[in-house]
Amino acid sequence: MGLHVSTHPLAHHLTTTLRDKETGPHTFRQAARILSSLLAVEATASLPTKPVTVVTPIKEMTGAVLAQPLAVIPILRAGLSMLEPFLELFPEVAVGYVGLERDHETAEASSYYCKLPTLAGKAALVVDPMLATGGSASQAIDLVKAEGPALVRLVSVVAAPEGVARMQRDHPDVEIYCAALDEGLNDRSYIVPGLGDYGDRLYGTG
Repeated sequence: MGLHVSTHPLAHHLTTTLRDKETGPHTFRQAARILSSLLAVEATASLPTKPVTVVTPIKEMTGAVLAQPLAVIPILRAGLSMLEPFLELFPEVAVGYVGLERDHETAEASSYYCKLPTLAGKAALVVDPMLATGGSASQAIDLVKAEGPALVRLVSVVAAPEGVARMQRDHPDVEIYCAALDEGLNDRSYIVPGLGDYGDRLYGTG
């Protein structure tokens, strides 16, 4: 159904570290960075490749490279925490930003910033640690799709069934990669059991 929940033991270990309320900002950032690297690998594992001819120190051979250039688009602010691992793994990746702010009363998101690279023909990876209601992710992907990428994928740390359902309704062609699928949302639209406010815990602002 387009939802990929990591089965890697390290993903489970790191997600548990992020969930623990006793985990401080420094350890939280370390765990978030490693987990983002793991998710980046999993989210790109099935991307198409094309053959190329290279010459090794021994002989000529046919290898494979990614068939499409990549773009990564973090949803601000928490999505920024997932950006650096993608840059390390894919140095030539193009980067865009979408700023969406959630109203804590209505749980609806409004856009305050959008800066996207040329996306035509690229594989676009939208990154946001928490897929809660799915409203922010859906709006961001609307903006990304308007630029004509070859494909779009969403990469999150923790997802709620409500957010997954919203994404599958609004963007059934977008595959979702995450480390955990949680129970659901509470009356404030926070993920349960979740891990609290990702941005606040990441930056020590909670």
